Amino acid sequence: MYSRTINGKEHTFGVSGKLIMNALVMYDHQTDTLWSQFLRKGVRGELAGTELEVIPAIQTTWGTWKELHPDTLVLDKRGRYSRDRYKGYYQDGRAGVIGETFSDDRLERKAMVVGVDIAGNTKAYPFRALSDNPVVNDTVGESHTLVYFDDSSGTALVYNREVDGNPLTFRLEGEPNGILTVLVDEET
Repeated sequence: MYSRTINGKEHTFGVSGKLIMNALVMYDHQTDTLWSQFLRKGVRGELAGTELEVIPAIQTTWGTWKELHPDTLVLDKRGRYSRDRYKGYYQDGRAGVIGETFSDDRLERKAMVVGVDIAGNTKAYPFRALSDNPVVNDTVGESHTLVYFDDSSGTALVYNREVDGNPLTFRLEGEPNGILTVLVDEET
């Protein structure tokens, strides 16, 4: 998810109908700059080269979101879509919109991951691996991270696991219980 504020000005975005690296290219109504979703920057136009500010986001089920944020409001255009227009895409074995083939077999095509980017140091945690090991104490670059995965809702959360400069090591306390799962650290 990206901020709409660029160089101190709010922008509105639309879908250009173009693709880069088989992924969405947006445009902003204010300058007609084309923006790569994948590269997270302007690729053509007045703001080419300008990076979009990443806003931390969570992908989860609506039920889990409502448990976490019960006062959430949603814009509902009733009747607009009667089905998930992307259902076939999610289930299709092809990669991307135009069905590119890849020789990289480290992950299945369209495998869900939670991605971490800390100061240019990146790491991806596949949901399939997190299902077997839902608590991961790790290091990304120089940052001590904690990844927690709730298999029941397909929700992955990433935290900084340092307190006062000291890394903590977390583990499950009891059985997983969705968003009410308890994690405890071993140091305190």
